[in-house]
Amino acid sequence: MFEHHRHIIRQTNPIQVTGRLTALTGLTVLAQGLPIEVGSLCRIQPRKGRRIPAQVVGFRDDSVVLMPMLDAQGVAVGDPVSSEPSLHLIGVGPEMLGRTLDGLGRTLDGQGPIRSEQFYPVYHEAPKAMSRLPIEQVLATGIRSMDAMLTIGTGQRIGIFAGTGVGKSILLGMISRYTSADVIVMALVGERGREVKDFIIKDLGPEGMKRSVLVVSTSDESPVMRVRACFVATAIAEYFRDQGRTVLLLMDSLTRLAMAQRQIGLAAGEPPATKGYTPSVFALMPILLERAGKTDRGSITGFYSVLVEGDDINEPISDAVRGILDGHVWLSRALAGKGHYPAVDVLNSISRLMVDVVDDEHYRAAQKIRKVLGIWSDIEDLVNIGAYAMGSNRDYDVAIQTKPRIDEFLRQAIAEHVEFSHVRKNLVQLARDITAVEEKIVPKARRVSA
Repeated sequence: MFEHHRHIIRQTNPIQVTGRLTALTGLTVLAQGLPIEVGSLCRIQPRKGRRIPAQVVGFRDDSVVLMPMLDAQGVAVGDPVSSEPSLHLIGVGPEMLGRTLDGLGRTLDGQGPIRSEQFYPVYHEAPKAMSRLPIEQVLATGIRSMDAMLTIGTGQRIGIFAGTGVGKSILLGMISRYTSADVIVMALVGERGREVKDFIIKDLGPEGMKRSVLVVSTSDESPVMRVRACFVATAIAEYFRDQGRTVLLLMDSLTRLAMAQRQIGLAAGEPPATKGYTPSVFALMPILLERAGKTDRGSITGFYSVLVEGDDINEPISDAVRGILDGHVWLSRALAGKGHYPAVDVLNSISRLMVDVVDDEHYRAAQKIRKVLGIWSDIEDLVNIGAYAMGSNRDYDVAIQTKPRIDEFLRQAIAEHVEFSHVRKNLVQLARDITAVEEKIVPKARRVSA
């Protein structure tokens, strides 16, 4: 019951230490006289202007390497730097719903301050493996293709993998509006400043916003702030989870988080590893992603978007994230180019927990449709060039006749909200219709013998 309070006490150093800036190099500043550990948060007090929060990212000889979270203009050698343990905490409370915050927990929407009921640690360890409960309940997303073919469980963590311009933000907005979750916490990391308000107005909408908390760190902010925004959003989700809520955590995107951590690592002197990403990038991912899940107090279901470089799902960040999460949704540029939205590529997507949360009839129906889609992918080129003769193969004939109906089922308009019970009913009926088509088609060999 008091575990997070004990964690706060363990993490808090009641003694404030002060040092002085000695140098500024690129994105980092050096200070001496600060006997504190990596990850500690400090404030720099320039001679003129506001205090600047900064984070310890490494050491160089006998100096501490800090990375400012805000613009470092005005900072000079000799400016005092003091430790700030309070920056490790974020004030939380029910008044956060409907509000937009930055990576320090400050409001960005001009609606005044938020009254905090508690303080939660920004950097917190994940729930222990043996304290996690089995995932057995469906979390409806309101997206027909996902609820039918890639059913998500309450407390599951799933990635949305997409290149640029294939409808990722629109899909996230639809999920936030139509999901059955009680609370939505969303982190927009590394976005263009223009897109933040557009997302709130066009994609999220009033219906989604009233039960949401947004944490925003745009592309022009410090990489430390961009990384911190992800952890702040997760801490807020943990607060609502501990209140017994079903929480949906949406993070857009892990790729920009990885890029920000790469900047921090390179500035701190880390050697680049895979495609320029530093080892700390790959160490950071499980620390963040493992904090979602289901406990005896509530659940956090995580959706994490990944911008796939060059539409290559095997690029380093995509490959690392897939190994941690409980499934992935692949948005296909080819489908988007045909006007098929949401552009969910069912064959290249998977929900590892679907079999645990749906009944046998639902699962068999989904597998039947997946089989037809797989056959169609094998013969699509043959059909398009006219090289296949109907009647040569019954499975091929079934795929050709039923593919348009499957496509119609998987498509969904942006404003269309579907209930999970209706999705399941229509999925089972579609599978029955496919079976009926199979029974009507007589194999060529049987026709000849007759």
